[in-house]
Amino acid sequence: MKQKTVVVGVSGGIAAFKVIELIKNLKKENINIFVIMTKSAEAIVNPEEFQKISGNKVYRTLFEKNFNYKTVLKNRKVDHIELADKADLVIILPATANIIGKIANGIADDFLTTTLFATQAPVLICPSMNIHMWENPIVQENIKKLQSLGYQCIGPDSGLLACGYEGKGRLTDISKIKKEILALLNKQELLKGRRIIITAGGTREPIDDIRFITNRSSGRMGIAIAETCFLQGADVLLLRAKNAVKPRYPIQEKTFETADELASLLKQHAPTCNICFHTAAVSDFKIAVQEGKIPSEQALVLQLMPREKIYTQIKASNPRITLIAFKAEWKKSDKELLEKAKRKLHNSNIDFLVVNDVGKPKQGFNVDTNAAIAVAKDGTYKKFPLQSKTQLADRLVDYIRQSIIL
Repeated sequence: MKQKTVVVGVSGGIAAFKVIELIKNLKKENINIFVIMTKSAEAIVNPEEFQKISGNKVYRTLFEKNFNYKTVLKNRKVDHIELADKADLVIILPATANIIGKIANGIADDFLTTTLFATQAPVLICPSMNIHMWENPIVQENIKKLQSLGYQCIGPDSGLLACGYEGKGRLTDISKIKKEILALLNKQELLKGRRIIITAGGTREPIDDIRFITNRSSGRMGIAIAETCFLQGADVLLLRAKNAVKPRYPIQEKTFETADELASLLKQHAPTCNICFHTAAVSDFKIAVQEGKIPSEQALVLQLMPREKIYTQIKASNPRITLIAFKAEWKKSDKELLEKAKRKLHNSNIDFLVVNDVGKPKQGFNVDTNAAIAVAKDGTYKKFPLQSKTQLADRLVDYIRQSIIL
């Protein structure tokens, strides 16, 4: 395994001095460390201390003394972009209410925040602040927003705080943070060497050359799974509906509009893949398309004809592929969802079926949260409660990976 690079962003919390211990521990694991300090952090720890223990330059300001834009244009090198590209993981420690608020609201006004927004590496946030600051609803809203976007968060813990208060707000123990960092770095290798194809978004089926019918799928669940697999080291091919949301990471993708286009892409690319997450919301019907624009002066009757399910064609292209299909239901109990899933698995070549109830609030189409039940061919299953689609994707991929012993 190549040497990993961790960028540590130190903001102006009193717990900043604890970063020294963390860096020493990470260096023992042969991890390359770069430190970025905010202006407030410099008032707590001397930057020279971080430079000495990390062995690398400490970054503090976007525009250093004698900055010359001509040099940047000549060399095509920008420090915070280069550092963002080097990172395998970015940690914000301690993460104050201020830096959390900046990140959550897209403010990039210093070296740390510009690096953070430029990186495509996972980000771990380690909050540390006064108990009342931590409990402030604005801070809690910001944390929830970041978690829904895929940022990892550890802590804070409860205990005696620097301000003299007793309660939640204390920086998580350095040994626990180190363990979390190593777990996140190791996770980047879990799907190494695996070729995974993922479908996402809803199809559009033309009525004439102007109009079409579609569904409410945004593709968020499929995109979240694609991002999770990508971050775990897989070679990912995303088949994304043209109207679906786009991934944050540089994932290889091909786009489709109709069910026929998606079927063609799967037939072409599934044979080279090990795993398929078929999350796309595919039209159940096809329509006899009329040329031109149908006049709107009178009532129109559309003939919707059932179409062959795309999931039945995937293993015809690659019998060895592990197929994870998704099925949306409407206002069903968990018992009913399980029964329907088991029947479908019994009568199909699907290896895992993920069922969810889109008739319930805050789950399903066009929302950032979801709940689901993943059912295996042998009838075993795992329930995933309501959570962000990013969190669900991470836990679902872990469950599938462990189930098939990758």
